[in-house]
Amino acid sequence: MPSSLRRSPRALLALLALLACGDDGTAEPDTLGPTAPTRPPTDATVPEPGTTQGQPTGDTTLGGTDGATDTGSSATTTGPVFPTGPDDTGETGSFDMCKVADDMNAVAPCNDMAPPNSFEPDIQWAWPGQDGDTQIVATPAVANLTDDNGDGAIDLCDVPDIVVHAYPGPMFLNYVGNLYVLDGATGVVHYKVSNVSSTTYPAIADIDGDGLPEILTGRITDTGNQTGNLVALEHDGTEKWASSTVYSLAGAAIAVADIDHDGDVEIVHHGYVFDHTGALLWSTVASQEDYVNTIADLDGDDNMEVILGNTAYRHDGTPYYALEIAHGHPQVADLDADGLPEVLVVSEYGLSLIEHDGTLTYNNQPTADWQPAAIHDFDGDMQPEIAVGSGTTFQVLETDLTPKWSAAIQDGSGFASSTAFDFLGDGTAEAMYADEVSLFVFGDAGQVLMSAPRSSFTQWELPIVVDVDNDASAEIVVVSNLGYMGSTAPPLQVLRDKMDRWIPARRIWNQHTYHVTNVREDATVPQFEPRSWQQLNTFRTQAQIAYGGICQPIP
Repeated sequence: MPSSLRRSPRALLALLALLACGDDGTAEPDTLGPTAPTRPPTDATVPEPGTTQGQPTGDTTLGGTDGATDTGSSATTTGPVFPTGPDDTGETGSFDMCKVADDMNAVAPCNDMAPPNSFEPDIQWAWPGQDGDTQIVATPAVANLTDDNGDGAIDLCDVPDIVVHAYPGPMFLNYVGNLYVLDGATGVVHYKVSNVSSTTYPAIADIDGDGLPEILTGRITDTGNQTGNLVALEHDGTEKWASSTVYSLAGAAIAVADIDHDGDVEIVHHGYVFDHTGALLWSTVASQEDYVNTIADLDGDDNMEVILGNTAYRHDGTPYYALEIAHGHPQVADLDADGLPEVLVVSEYGLSLIEHDGTLTYNNQPTADWQPAAIHDFDGDMQPEIAVGSGTTFQVLETDLTPKWSAAIQDGSGFASSTAFDFLGDGTAEAMYADEVSLFVFGDAGQVLMSAPRSSFTQWELPIVVDVDNDASAEIVVVSNLGYMGSTAPPLQVLRDKMDRWIPARRIWNQHTYHVTNVREDATVPQFEPRSWQQLNTFRTQAQIAYGGICQPIP
């Protein structure tokens, strides 16, 4: 069978399921470039918040349900999609289809490929909001939180769920909102949790080792100062604990890791480090501008560093480095092919690069503007590139900051984040960006492969790629501020290729600084996190999956 037509058993099983439902799977002719959705567009009339076309309004209390606007394909709950037995390369795998099969300690080659014309956008479903909550500025998190198939377990055979913070208008910042957990296949609201920080970027992880994921969020207690508590929720929305520490939540993103490799998860938020019970371990808030913290083992001592940007701290809070550069958002990858991690900091003055030992390589290179970046191989040369925006321009840069290409965008606030995914499985990732009015998927020369309406005054949010309905094909999740600049784009949309030709993606995106090896697909956090820069060498982008483990397309 030609390699361009091979599909993994996981994808074949999903295709057979589609055929059983009457979809012949025949590809339609298409050309590269922007295409109009074949279903009603995202700026079509949106139902009143809390209602669903053809479905009754559900209970808005914990455990209640409410529907989403299905504007395209009918989403159904699928069964197991992992294969057992030999694959088409002759390799044999035997494992529990519903459980994580690997520990991310190796990266296999992917064998799924999609046709080059696989960019015909379809709105799988759109959520109109509920109870007046029609504004979203924080990137959602995705993981399995509910037992959808009724087998008594929450695992990979269930449909992933989307955790999102929504708040009522006006469209600009209203710091108090509500948390919603939506079914990834249909958009139906599983439950709502009241009174969360609408600008806190949530995280999902099994923080107590009970085999079930928890949701981490914030709760504002003083809107004037944007201060409040870190809050942990059980998978069903029940409050697990709230930290006694009150601190500035602002627009910061939560990150999780086992920082000291003792088997217990730590939680990092805005320069504060908590243990898995919510007790404060230590804090060092050098600046309120360090909104998106990340975690990595920079020095190879098997303990991790908390990286705020121009500063980093060891697992016990002692300083690791402190540089006289502007505050900004850190990304970690091997950007000079030495096998060691570098920290790329994006500030309002540009890009700065810090070596693993804290040595400054360059500072304030004016190629970006305080927008969290993505790192991936965008041209198939087996080396990473940097995707980042600067208000009116989105660009992909070589690691020496030579521009590969640039595209015009509209992001006057200059805050939105970048991401990427190899939708076709051809070894060349597509860069993605969502500005104030549109979501874009860019090709390897900066051409627009796909666009869709959205609206936002932009904070640090980004579109994310996840197999959100467990159908062995990736989807895009993008949020909006309903009404911004007159747009009718709904608060949350799930977009797909109309024939589900995009290749399989992981079914989790658990935090803003997601980099694949930081979390397993079942939301468990590795005690010893595999070094992402020695594997996929990506940051803030999604990975393909095959045979129960992460894989990498070969160009």
